[in-house]
Amino acid sequence: MISATIMRSLSCLLLAGLATAAVSPYGQCGGKNYSGDTSCQSGYVCQYQNDYYSQCVVGSDSSSSSTSTTTKTTTSTTLSTSRTTTSSAATSTAFVGTKGLEFTIDEQPGYFAGSNSYWIGFLTNNDDVDLVFSHMKESGLRILRVWGFNDVNTIPGEGTVYYQLLKDGTATINTGTNGLQRLDYVVKSAESHGIKLIINFVNNWSDYGGIAAYVTAFGGSQTSWFTNDAAQTAYRNYIKAVISRYSSSSAIFAWELANEPRCNGCDTSVLYNWIKSTSAYIKSLDSKHLVCTGDEGFGLDVQSDGSYPYAYSEGLNFTMNLDIDDIDFGTFHLYPSSWGTTNDWGNGWVESHGAACANAGKPCLFEEYGVTSDHCSIEAPWQKTALSQEGVSGDLYWQYGDTLSTGQSPDDGNTFYYGTDEFECLVTDHVADIQSAS
Repeated sequence: MISATIMRSLSCLLLAGLATAAVSPYGQCGGKNYSGDTSCQSGYVCQYQNDYYSQCVVGSDSSSSSTSTTTKTTTSTTLSTSRTTTSSAATSTAFVGTKGLEFTIDEQPGYFAGSNSYWIGFLTNNDDVDLVFSHMKESGLRILRVWGFNDVNTIPGEGTVYYQLLKDGTATINTGTNGLQRLDYVVKSAESHGIKLIINFVNNWSDYGGIAAYVTAFGGSQTSWFTNDAAQTAYRNYIKAVISRYSSSSAIFAWELANEPRCNGCDTSVLYNWIKSTSAYIKSLDSKHLVCTGDEGFGLDVQSDGSYPYAYSEGLNFTMNLDIDDIDFGTFHLYPSSWGTTNDWGNGWVESHGAACANAGKPCLFEEYGVTSDHCSIEAPWQKTALSQEGVSGDLYWQYGDTLSTGQSPDDGNTFYYGTDEFECLVTDHVADIQSAS
């Protein structure tokens, strides 16, 4: 459980700058020694977390918003032994968990399909966000991995969304309407549609800031970032700010340390120590949600063929990092064209990680995979391998596409869009296969 001291400090962050009569989403609305407003904004209710802290979460207005609310969100320990289907996406207050080698959603273990969307948190039209989650729910997709970061070194033009300004050795978190409030709506919409979110905190790549933005502000290099005290302090402050907003949300599937962390040429102890200390810090803030690394699965002896992805040149040791207590499940990605391997090689990559996770007693998530053409003929076999592999309990293709109010969502070459033939074979057919397997 989160200590009373931490919860009081989080409530101070949440209350800063509030001037409305009703408490904003995810703000404090009750608790011992609390003297602020107890009414939540429309669509939210005041939910008890502990004696010192109650928080505005998504719910019915009619269910009141006072500190007398005593409904607690807990994870049930009574679980079905059969795999659940992915088509039932009803709103639930149960947190995602694990049971052996499987994930649990809505208190049921199973294999779950999902996708990635780096751009959804940067949309400025709420209807577009709702459209995406509505189509996901309709399609049987249960998980969406989103960028929980958007770092800049200079303030962008008016109307452009950014989450954090890193400049001249300082970090300023943007909690405004063009900042984390956009992510707030993503979480709110996911809650109402029964979609679970993986939110990560930094990018290994320079897209949307990433480690490079920290280096610009705090010095050092891409590899020294993991041990740079000033950069890590800013990074942890950002983690704390994000977690404080959604620690009670049932929409959170997991907190993720980074998107594809690498430390090229480093000893594997560098990333191991960073993963161990950062995951422990996250658990100190929020022990209720799952935590994962977000790595590509590099550095693996199990069924290794000696190729680049299995080697340790990027500073990663998959099995050693998976053994860290506060890492709840393994992640791995698959991009043969970028790694100098063949598409057929990918099936063995899936199998080897499933075997490694089974050996560790933790589930694996096939978190990213994609090609730029022939999606169905190449990616469908990977999906079938993952579904049949012990130790793998879900997959998220890269990436989800849809037609928004402004036109088609961003296409990075790997995108396929809702309603297309590719969507039919890789989502509709895949979900049907999962249901048959269950």
